[in-house]
Amino acid sequence: MARHRRLIVPGVALHVVQRGVDRQRCFRDDADYLVYLSSLRELARKKQCAVHAYCLMTNHVHVLLTPPDLSACTDLMRDVGQRYVPYFNRRYMRTGTLWEGRFRSCVVDSREYVLACYRYIELNPVRAKILDSPLSYPWSSYGANTGALKDPSLTEHVEYSALGWNSEARQSAYRAFCDGDDPPGFLAAVRDATNGGVPLAGESLKTRLAMNGSRVERGKPGPRGPRAPDEEVISGELEF
Repeated sequence: MARHRRLIVPGVALHVVQRGVDRQRCFRDDADYLVYLSSLRELARKKQCAVHAYCLMTNHVHVLLTPPDLSACTDLMRDVGQRYVPYFNRRYMRTGTLWEGRFRSCVVDSREYVLACYRYIELNPVRAKILDSPLSYPWSSYGANTGALKDPSLTEHVEYSALGWNSEARQSAYRAFCDGDDPPGFLAAVRDATNGGVPLAGESLKTRLAMNGSRVERGKPGPRGPRAPDEEVISGELEF
């Protein structure tokens, strides 16, 4: 099947997932997580990508970020890989690729989807039954977004900021939100959207993207066609 162009809209949040090749471990001890996070934070600042939430699992990475332009997210993930993969290969005396391929992503818009995506990312360790409390997992942004820890590299998404009139109110509201249940069908929806590269958004944005020629729903499988370049993106050049 032909590879679809990646959908990126400047100024709109993007859920990014990158998996280890053959689902092998990308992080083997604490130092590995620290090296990756250090690179992500430094390079996100350099690329002016606002990072809202993240979770580093043993064999994959989740990040929720907002890129300022079409190339910033792709450049960020490429540059993080160009730092982290050589480090990992040297340390564990291995060669070759670490990631299964290009990262997967979906545009995330509207209060309903943005906050649910925060929670989806940060509750991954609990969902995977690694531990019972997301606060016990040191490699996610849950502690910072709930006020238990400090992480100045994070930027509040506008929908998170709307949870309360000050940081304490927002953190309390977000903790309560994370204690609730996911909306019916949301887990399947976010996975389907991210794997398919289609937006997880309200009808207003979907309509505008469709009018601009962007693909907003997953298509049916078809014959394999020419492969699109990895870095090709659809912008949906809208007035935001």
